[in-house]
Amino acid sequence: MDLSTEILFRDDAYLRDGAARVLAINDRGGILLDRTVFYATSGGQPGDTGRLTRTDGTAIEIAATVTGETKEQIIHVPAAGQALPEPGETLQMAIDWERRFRLMRMHTACHLLSVVCPYPITGASVSEDDSRVDFDLPDAGFTKEAVTEKLMELVQGDHAVFNRWITEEDLTANPGLVKSKNVRPPKGAGRVRLVCIGEDAAVDSQPCGGTHVARTGEVGEIHIGKIEKKGRENRRFRIRFGPMPAA
Repeated sequence: MDLSTEILFRDDAYLRDGAARVLAINDRGGILLDRTVFYATSGGQPGDTGRLTRTDGTAIEIAATVTGETKEQIIHVPAAGQALPEPGETLQMAIDWERRFRLMRMHTACHLLSVVCPYPITGASVSEDDSRVDFDLPDAGFTKEAVTEKLMELVQGDHAVFNRWITEEDLTANPGLVKSKNVRPPKGAGRVRLVCIGEDAAVDSQPCGGTHVARTGEVGEIHIGKIEKKGRENRRFRIRFGPMPAA
C-alpha cells in the first residue's frame, strides 16, 4: 500500500487547514494522511503542531509531525491519550498557525544570515524565539551590531521569497548552491527545490525543504543576540526577534 503523502505546504506555506483522508495508523499510533498541511521535522525546522477534527467534532491534538521511511511519508503524532481515527476517515486539518508563522519568519531569517555570512554552514536549528546557524569561520571578524544592521537591510528590502525546482543533475553541476558543509540534499526524487530570494534570485538561492515567508519584510525586526566560538573553526550566530537590547 502506498503511504506517501501529498505535501501541500511545499508549494504553499500559507495553507493553514484543509480536508484529508486517513491512510493508516502505524504501530506507534502515528496518523498517516493522503495529504497534509503539517510540516514534518527536517533540516533544523521543527514539525507542526495542531489538531485533526473528526466528522463528529472530536478533536485529535497533534503534538508533533515527523517523517516516516521516506520524506514523502508524513506522520502526525497525537498527544498522549487521544482517540485514534480509523483508516478511510476524512478529517479536517488545522495547524497552530501562530507558531508556524514564527518558524517561517525565523527560517527565512536564517537564510538571510547565510547571505550576510557567506561561509560553509556546519549546523542550524530553527525555533520560535532563538534560532542558530553555525559557520565554518576560523576568525569571526563580525560584530553583533554589524551583522544585525546588514540583516535588517535585507529584511527592509522586502525582497520576494519563492521556490524554484531544478533537476538533481543541475544541482550536481552547480555545487555552490549547497551552503551546508557536511549535509547534501537527499537524492532519488529526481528534482530539488530551491528557495530563492530577490528578483531572479539575486539575493540568494539554496536547496531547502522548509517553510518560509513570501517576502523578507514579513520577517520583522530581528537581531543577533550572541556570537559564540564553538571549536577552533566554528562560530555560532544566534538570531532573535525584536530590536537589539541596549548595551
